[in-house]
Amino acid sequence: MSYQPPRPARGLLVTPEDKEAPARIRRLRRLGLGEHPDPALDAFVHHLAGVTGTPYAMVNFIGEERQFFAGLRTLGAAPVVKADGSRPELGRFLPRDHGFCPHVLARRKALVLDDVCDYPRFAGNPVVDEYGIRSYLGAPLIDSTGMVLGTVCVADVEPRPWGKTGLETIKSTAADLAVRLERREHDGLPL
Repeated sequence: MSYQPPRPARGLLVTPEDKEAPARIRRLRRLGLGEHPDPALDAFVHHLAGVTGTPYAMVNFIGEERQFFAGLRTLGAAPVVKADGSRPELGRFLPRDHGFCPHVLARRKALVLDDVCDYPRFAGNPVVDEYGIRSYLGAPLIDSTGMVLGTVCVADVEPRPWGKTGLETIKSTAADLAVRLERREHDGLPL
């Protein structure tokens, strides 16, 4: 009899495989996205945070190993306090296995988590403990070729019922941004 290591529990914290990453990275480079902060995307998510009343709003482009927030809005530090008294600040980069956007990318549809702690698959995600994220709302940025370029998302440190209005807001915002990004590529128009 040979030893078989335990298999991860079905449905728990496993970052989905991303076979489209190399093609997406090439597409993002052609669009001039995914490697540098974009002031227009920062303004875009600033507006989105205001509309949704959330402390965090992001436009996220996901590579093979990491996520990059080309548009980022954070309102103050996370409520989590480390042993040394510091509070972690969300920066432009996260490992690919942090957060919920890789799941949106793989699903190719919006993800609504009123309280991430209600979902064993998501409750153990590092952003819950490191940044105090308790609710999430995200939608994929899908271009006219059908490629998922990234995500548009908002998050809060408190549970919140996003409801149908929240879902419609994030989906229409992502669809609008995907069109704007392609217009910028083809016509040089600003976001």
